[in-house]
Amino acid sequence: MRSLVLAVVLSGVVSAAHAADLPDLPILRGGLTEGLSSSRVNWDGYYVGAQGGYGASDESFSGSNQTMTAALLANTAIESAYGVSKWSLPFGKTTAQTGSYGAFAGYNSQWDDVVLGVEMSYMHGKFGGTSTATMGPLVFPTPTAGPLYHSVTSSASSSISISDMATIRGRAGYAMGSFLPYGFFGLAIGKADTTKSAAVLDKYAQTLVGVYDACGNGTFPVCATMSASEGQHNRLIYGYSAGLGVDVNLVAGLFARFEYEYVRFTTTVDTNINTVRAGLGYKF
Repeated sequence: MRSLVLAVVLSGVVSAAHAADLPDLPILRGGLTEGLSSSRVNWDGYYVGAQGGYGASDESFSGSNQTMTAALLANTAIESAYGVSKWSLPFGKTTAQTGSYGAFAGYNSQWDDVVLGVEMSYMHGKFGGTSTATMGPLVFPTPTAGPLYHSVTSSASSSISISDMATIRGRAGYAMGSFLPYGFFGLAIGKADTTKSAAVLDKYAQTLVGVYDACGNGTFPVCATMSASEGQHNRLIYGYSAGLGVDVNLVAGLFARFEYEYVRFTTTVDTNINTVRAGLGYKF
């Protein structure tokens, strides 16, 4: 009996000695689990990245050629009497899809889970479209002594091609572990090539029947054609930008980005561009 008690006591002493020699590991106290559950990504600091996307541009050419047409018809009877330059030509809208690529850079400032920042984003692609429209012939008398009868046809074409666009935006996000969903709003600037042309055919005669004859058929009808065109290369256009996105931390400072952006350029050709993008960035 005495030998059994002595064996039990010696066993307890040895176990205690071994326990004292073990390192103080967090996993033995549940610390590792607690650390993982409370970990968060530090989004504070400067970052850069590259991006690629796909988008659609919608253009409204309505009214884009009115100024040019008005200059063509200045001091004419048909303009003063019937306002030909103000005719609403049926341009309609055009839509085009294209791929694009670019880069981004910015700075984040983080307060707990709230992240605020400023960013510049650049995309290169080929956004834009072309449209033509014609109205007429419309026949009416000139309200002057005479009178003469006129058959007027107004036509025009317009195009815009946007090769580069950049946005400067403010961002606001909320950190959720490795995810940073955010929204943004800012200014947009683009580089575009634009062309437009206008033409007016005024066919007039002394009789109403005469205006339906072919041009050059005897003395009447007389046909007067007025036309003009112009183009601008690398023209700067301005607008605004808004959108939503999410940054996903991958490892260390490396993160992936998924984003939607809406850009509107309010030029003579009203242009809306919608793009979806994916990117890869690094926060320093």
